Amino acid sequence: MAEQDKKQIPLRISSKLYAQIAAWAEDDFRSLNGQIEYLLTECVKQRKKNGSPQPQNLDEGIDLDIE
Repeated sequence: MAEQDKKQIPLRISSKLYAQIAAWAEDDFRSLNGQIEYLLTECVKQRKKNGSPQPQNLDEGIDLDIE
């Protein structure tokens, strides 16, 4: 998708999730928008690969505390 083809969308997420994604983006040297786009792209690739948006055990044993 060319830069001019990108669509803007409103996104409402919790402040805890925002902080975690922002920290992750900083670790990966990306902007927050870039990190969200990366995460969404990886989820779509995973879904195309195996028909599931994520591995079944993705969050086992991890307390994300984001709700």
